[in-house]
Amino acid sequence: MKTLRLAASVLLLCAAGLAGAQTYPTKPIQFIVPFPPGGGNDTVARAIAQQVGPALGQSIVVDNRPGAGGIIGADAAARAAPDGYTIFLGGVATHAVNPHLHPKLSYDPVRDFAPITLVASAPSVLVVHPSVPARTIKEFADYARANPSKLNYASNGNGSSSHMAAVLYETNAGVKMTHVPYKGVGPALTDLMSGRIELMFNSIVAILPHIQAGKLRALGVTSKQRSSLLPDVPTIAESGWPQYEAGSWYGILAPAGTPPAIIDRLHREIVKSLKDPEVQKRLAGEGADVIGSTPQEFSAHIKSELGRMGQAIKAAGLKLE
Repeated sequence: MKTLRLAASVLLLCAAGLAGAQTYPTKPIQFIVPFPPGGGNDTVARAIAQQVGPALGQSIVVDNRPGAGGIIGADAAARAAPDGYTIFLGGVATHAVNPHLHPKLSYDPVRDFAPITLVASAPSVLVVHPSVPARTIKEFADYARANPSKLNYASNGNGSSSHMAAVLYETNAGVKMTHVPYKGVGPALTDLMSGRIELMFNSIVAILPHIQAGKLRALGVTSKQRSSLLPDVPTIAESGWPQYEAGSWYGILAPAGTPPAIIDRLHREIVKSLKDPEVQKRLAGEGADVIGSTPQEFSAHIKSELGRMGQAIKAAGLKLE
């Protein structure tokens, strides 16, 4: 009798969850982005929100929560009610790097989130000031080895994707450089083009005009395949370091405990939006390659990135500066 009552309770809960999913959503959805307006994360989130909102019959309101390398926004999302009315744009910093740099992190990147889909990935490019006497990745590696710690590289900040691209390169190529963190790509580019620093790994879109103007020299792309924006620039992987891969990625998650039926609904509509030509155009404008994975594939990706970044951070002895 007890078993029958338990089974009946489970069936009632499932029916209630299904009914809730069928009427979902009945109010606007909050889309937390852990970085300021105007950047690549914001652009990706708004492109998707504008397409998915009408499909769901409710507005999706982008809520920028910048600060602490993405921790403030991620913490807010992790603590939100798991009812489908809060979603979050995660990435390398929030779900692969911060857990290794902040031993007392206020959220767990796996336990506290329900993955929905890996939206897209965006490679970076290694650029150097023209004063650096290297025109290929191999020449650059030889020069860096001959001048340990003398080459200064900029990043968008500690733990950012641009920082980790350089850390991964150091561990792969066996070189040692000096990290100079900046508060954003703008001031970093200013110092790079003036020659105050020698190199940077960063977004192809942000750097492309300066490459085309001859103010910076592109040596290698951080993805496994060449970028359509820089088809003549080889990847670092094809230049002698086949294991190397770095860059940004964008994924959408919900708080852990969000009903599976709601996750499935969000997944279907978000992946459908990624096939829209206007969304693809806006993501391509950020140098991003559309993916649209399953929740299970995205979960595996997060765990893989956690392990990969953890190994690189440990090997480099990386600590917050």
